[in-house]
Amino acid sequence: MTWSEMQPLLEQACWDTLYMVGWSTLIAVAGGLPLGILLVLTDRGGLLQNLAANKVIGQVVNIARSLPFIILMVALMGFTRSITGTTIGVEAAIVPLAVGAIPFFARLVETAVREVDHGLVEAVQAMGGSTWTIVGKVLVPESLPSLISSITTTIVALIGYSAMAGTVGAGGLGDIAIRYGYQRFETQLMWITVAILAVVISVIQFAGDYAARSLHRRGAHSGPAPKLRLLKAAS
Repeated sequence: MTWSEMQPLLEQACWDTLYMVGWSTLIAVAGGLPLGILLVLTDRGGLLQNLAANKVIGQVVNIARSLPFIILMVALMGFTRSITGTTIGVEAAIVPLAVGAIPFFARLVETAVREVDHGLVEAVQAMGGSTWTIVGKVLVPESLPSLISSITTTIVALIGYSAMAGTVGAGGLGDIAIRYGYQRFETQLMWITVAILAVVISVIQFAGDYAARSLHRRGAHSGPAPKLRLLKAAS
């Protein structure tokens, strides 16, 4: 296969992969962020302590995370068809990608939020701040560098998942690698696909690490006192 034949295939596959990963990431963040925060709030000593609810939510997240992605895709075929009208193609792949990423991201959010200095939480409580004020003005902003790193990790994982989704006709770079590189013995095309995935992941990881470090330095320079004054003024 010549480069002129490979180029349109690779271009379309790249756009398909970015489309799948982009939408899946947005859905994963929208679903996983509140779920992860809820795991912290309902835990022992949390602002909304409810151990029964925490245990149920935690078990659901653990079960969802334990399923291999290829099995999850098959298990969700009926659900995927009910939403998209099909079980193949880029749109159909977004459903299992997002469902698989939500519990994954929720656990990362839980870890990030637990790292927030509890002294800040107690200070805002002493000022009369409500639970949602603490969440919106302390927990999320203070854990933002870690949350950015968590989003980066989730995107990288979703790129790997999207490549697996290509094995069942989801499109994207994984589909090209399997359909042409493996089944048609186009080894050169397969290695080009691998190289593109490596470059994309490296760029995303670099951008995520840079953003997280920048936010961390900005937070370290501001210190706790200005933050508390700002929170007091806003409350």
